[in-house]
Parts: sequence; structure tokens; C-alpha cells
Amino acid sequence: MERLKSYAYAKGYTVAREVKEVGSGLNDKRQKLEKVLLSDDWSIIVVEHKDRISRFGFNYISLLLQKSGKRVEVINETGSEKEDLMSDFISIITSFTARLYGQRRSKRKTEKIIEELNSEK
Repeated sequence: MERLKSYAYAKGYTVAREVKEVGSGLNDKRQKLEKVLLSDDWSIIVVEHKDRISRFGFNYISLLLQKSGKRVEVINETGSEKEDLMSDFISIITSFTARLYGQRRSKRKTEKIIEELNSEK
């Protein structure tokens, strides 16, 4: 956070608020980020890396913000195409793994519900 504040002050930005949220860039239910995106008291979100906002769809988010006169400023853009591809590859594997484990959990939950329904008969 200190690096981000130093960067913002060096660029002449006024820091309206500081937001820290522990969560995955894959998660699209991040309460603090949603609150910031829905508020009108800012014009620039400064992040150190673009995956702090989202692993996927960053360009869509940027375009939508731009349409409303806002933007995301990324301090550390990826150094090379190879780095960017590797980051995307890791993100995809992480996403599919999370879905796989989520499906397994969902399957167990469904089996438990069926078991409870059968025991009620």
C-alpha cells in the first residue's frame, strides 16, 4: 500500500481511499472492489499489477470504466509477452482447478440432499 500511495502522490493524484482486499483475482464476488466500482468519488484506481483487479477480462473492465470517465492505472505492466502468457496459463489452470474442486463439493452436497430426502420417506 505504501508503494501505491507513494506512486499516486508522485503523479500528483489525491488519494480518496485505500482499499485492501484478500481475495482471488478469479473471484468476481469481491465486496470491497464492488463497493469502489459502484461509488462515484474517484476517477483512477491505481494497482501494482493488473491481476489485482481481475485475472480475466481486465480489458473489458477498463473499457467500461473508460466509458464512465474512470480508469485503472497499472504501475507494473508485464515485462514480456512470455511472462504475460505464463501468467495467463497459471490463471487458467488455477481457474479450472477451482471449478473442478467446486464441482466435487457440489456433487457431495447433492448426494447429501438426496440421502436426506430418501431418509425422510
